[in-house]
Amino acid sequence: MEFKVNSKVLEKLLAKIIPAVPSRTPMPILENFLFEIKDGLLNVCATDLEIALRSSINVAADENLKMIVPARLLYDIIRSLDDTQIHFETESKLKLKLTTENGVYNLSYASSEEFPAIPTVTEERQVVLSGNDLKKSIDLTSFAMSKEDMRPAMTGTLLEFSEEGLRFVTTDGHRLVKFVNKNIKTEIEEQYVIPERAISVLTKLLGETDVKICLSKTNISFQIGSLEFISRLIGEKYPSYNSVIPLENENLLKVKTTDMLSTVKRMGLFSTSNSKQVKFSLNQDVLEVSAEDIDHGSNATEKVNCEYKGEPMDIGFNTTYVNDVLSHIEGDDIIFKLHSPTKACIIEPTVLKENEELMMLLMPVRLNN
Repeated sequence: MEFKVNSKVLEKLLAKIIPAVPSRTPMPILENFLFEIKDGLLNVCATDLEIALRSSINVAADENLKMIVPARLLYDIIRSLDDTQIHFETESKLKLKLTTENGVYNLSYASSEEFPAIPTVTEERQVVLSGNDLKKSIDLTSFAMSKEDMRPAMTGTLLEFSEEGLRFVTTDGHRLVKFVNKNIKTEIEEQYVIPERAISVLTKLLGETDVKICLSKTNISFQIGSLEFISRLIGEKYPSYNSVIPLENENLLKVKTTDMLSTVKRMGLFSTSNSKQVKFSLNQDVLEVSAEDIDHGSNATEKVNCEYKGEPMDIGFNTTYVNDVLSHIEGDDIIFKLHSPTKACIIEPTVLKENEELMMLLMPVRLNN
């Protein structure tokens, strides 16, 4: 069996598929690409059993074939070549010969029979989003996914269809982010939880191209042009996040995003390493931000220009979490909605794009007396 393909065309294809090849696995067969040639179309697949990627290109082939080839070796060979035509040829004893104008490269291939089947996602639920909109939704929320395995659902991103819109929700118990795309509304509420691994791979694949999302009870598929990305879903129910969102946060603090972010970053230099605590002292149109590192005998205080309407209050936060939240909010000004030093604080941009809603929630920390 023979086929020909341009090296740069093949390199571009393999670069899309390689993220699904595991670097370490007890199943050596997963360290391969599955090559399937059918009627002049080369289909390439890879999977680590959690995610799978597949895409295809046209090739000049003389017959149909299925085989598995060492993924990283082949990818490294192809991307080391200049722009050239590659002639692939299968030989006896399961050898694959690659011939270019300047060289000959031989590697082993194997039968595809043992390669795991790639799931086919039945289109029980389907939606089309622009790649930019989907990337924005992920970028605004993914940082708040939990790193703890105690509650598996919280280690992923919740995709929730509703009458309000398509919601993206993440929380680790210390902070919570809810982003709503109001252009996609559904009468029936449904929840799907996408694992962190899938989110991190997906965000690198997104661009201008529209994305067709297909969902079943166990898997999700993202079709981006000729590329299909499939991931298993987390089977556990997502926590009832609405129950932690306070309804009465009547104390309002308005500040410039850049001012607040730079102050909090500086306070991080003076906060104790284990607590990372920063204190907000609030009075009428006065915000004083302070931190103290008792272990090293250092402390700092800054005043931040603000508008504050509410009760005088001292409230503590984790500098890392405040920094994460502020770094992911677009816009010149933000509003902190507060109730008391022990209740969750809501942080929102003052201006939102039409048909979008963004809410970030931050749990306070107990202040050292």
